[in-house]
Amino acid sequence: MSETWSPDSWRGLPIRQVPGYPDEAALTRVEETLHRFPPLVFAGEARRLKERLAAVAAGKAFLLQGGDCAESFAEFHPNNIRDMFKVLLQMAVVLTFGAGCPVVKVGRFAGQFAKPRSSDTETQDGRTLPSYRGDIINSLEFDAAAREPDPQRMVQAYSQSAATLNLLRAFSQGGYADLHRVHAWNQDFVADSPQGERYRALADRLTETLNFMEACGLTSETTPQIRETEFYTSHEALFLSYEEALTRIDSTTGDWYDCSAHLVWLGDRTRQVDGAHAEFLRGIKNPIGMKCGPTLEPDDLLRLVDRLNARNEPGRLTLITRMGADKVEARLPYLIRAVQREGREVVWCCDPMHGNTITSSNGYKTRVFGRILDELHGAFAIHAAEGSYAGGVHFELTGQNVTECIGGAQGVSETSLAERYLTHCDPRLNASQALELAFEIAEALKQRRQGNAVNGVSRLGAAL
Repeated sequence: MSETWSPDSWRGLPIRQVPGYPDEAALTRVEETLHRFPPLVFAGEARRLKERLAAVAAGKAFLLQGGDCAESFAEFHPNNIRDMFKVLLQMAVVLTFGAGCPVVKVGRFAGQFAKPRSSDTETQDGRTLPSYRGDIINSLEFDAAAREPDPQRMVQAYSQSAATLNLLRAFSQGGYADLHRVHAWNQDFVADSPQGERYRALADRLTETLNFMEACGLTSETTPQIRETEFYTSHEALFLSYEEALTRIDSTTGDWYDCSAHLVWLGDRTRQVDGAHAEFLRGIKNPIGMKCGPTLEPDDLLRLVDRLNARNEPGRLTLITRMGADKVEARLPYLIRAVQREGREVVWCCDPMHGNTITSSNGYKTRVFGRILDELHGAFAIHAAEGSYAGGVHFELTGQNVTECIGGAQGVSETSLAERYLTHCDPRLNASQALELAFEIAEALKQRRQGNAVNGVSRLGAAL
């Protein structure tokens, strides 16, 4: 395999999950148009995220990654962006208290428009059409014309991503993320729930701390860290025509960056070491991720790690494990041991959503909150037993009051799924369920921190 790389060197290699366009010339014209558009993110921002992820790899920070399963053109609204951002801010505050360390916040939006599919076609009422592959490619509507891939959708996806990023920058830097607003971040439909009560109590403690700091002269005006927050975006680098069109040379370093997002990841269905997706990702300088499912063998993992992070740079590669609650104990330890044995620098992140998808008795694609929690606890326990650092979590969630995942303190049941089932693809946690998981993770991080402190005192005593 040639080591020469360019943004289009993936073309001609084996590729999966790619749509067939009826008019290739129209696709080429749109690619050329996008190539002339400004970048959505900047190389310096991606480098800063890599530095933050290097701290995660070293056990000095924790990664929170979350957002929509697949962004929608129809549901594009500033309130939805605000509510998603608000949930992630709430979760970050809870996790910061638990972890006692910085939380790196990465949104799964402003580009998450393409979705891998298990089948190229879908059949309804005896009629078969191409599968829905995300709004950047075709439409969810079950109609022959709507399901035909349309390259102009790439331009709409770019425009929506640009507007989303503009709003996110305003939220994160313009005062909305000020920790003095911690009470205001509580969602209306969460406020009266058990999670809302727990969050309110934590917010009260934070407010007391901020009042003490203000008395000492540390205010929003004197300390930007109180007033602002760093926030990054990510999505799966599935649709390579779009990713290539937004890849640019950084004028300060001469390196190539995919300027569609700060971090992009390699999916579990497209992680062939000699495939087009791995080829594209190995050449860009962004921090990148890779989904690791239960079929991934340790030797294949090491080949991919070396392919994607040839220089073994801390913060470059995040391994996002998605085993399923019933497989995590059997599969995850072997991957951890292989990476540790070879001395590879990675961030370990747990995605407890994708391996725990089921179909309910009334026909809804859903996830059970208890199984999500089981995989989280299982992964954390395995990392502790193997001496590695469980450095992050990856969730599909929304700020809307949806009923898509069963369980949690709200008691969403199979029968209530139909009440507010809004997703275009995979089921998402609502804000109450996401916050409940944040408290569970915070408790696990607190116990780990206390355990490390006890072990440190024990080792010190033994040395003395």
